[in-house]
Amino acid sequence: MPNNASIASSSGCASAAAGPCRWTTASDPVGRSQDIGNDAEDLACAYLQEQGLRLRERNYRTRLGELDLICEDGDTLVFVEVRYRNSRSHGGGLESVDRRKQDKLVKTALYYLQQHPRLARRAARFDVIAIRPGPAGPHIDWIPNAFEANA
Repeated sequence: MPNNASIASSSGCASAAAGPCRWTTASDPVGRSQDIGNDAEDLACAYLQEQGLRLRERNYRTRLGELDLICEDGDTLVFVEVRYRNSRSHGGGLESVDRRKQDKLVKTALYYLQQHPRLARRAARFDVIAIRPGPAGPHIDWIPNAFEANA
């Protein structure tokens, strides 16, 4: 689902259109990768809110790992991994979420649910937002149910 960086900001999401645009650069200079990652999360957050999801939490960190975005889609809890790629030469965003990364996300999500027991009975899913630059602005691919938690 393509989109551009002119998405309006809403609760918890900085506007990806604010500040210098990093979306059309062909390279990722040293020292800017974290800025680009934050911009990608801002864009993903705003995009998902535009699609009707509600942000619960952002950058949930534990010793097990990090969950970029935790959202609600109706009664479903959605754990979102945001991936930015300058090109497809090393695979797209979805391909970069390999089995090892999936396992880490699942363990972190289970820990989150242990810390929030009232949410543990809700349906949950794992989505991936893959963002890459394009000539007219960023291209967003949203993959709902990108993978399942295997117990």
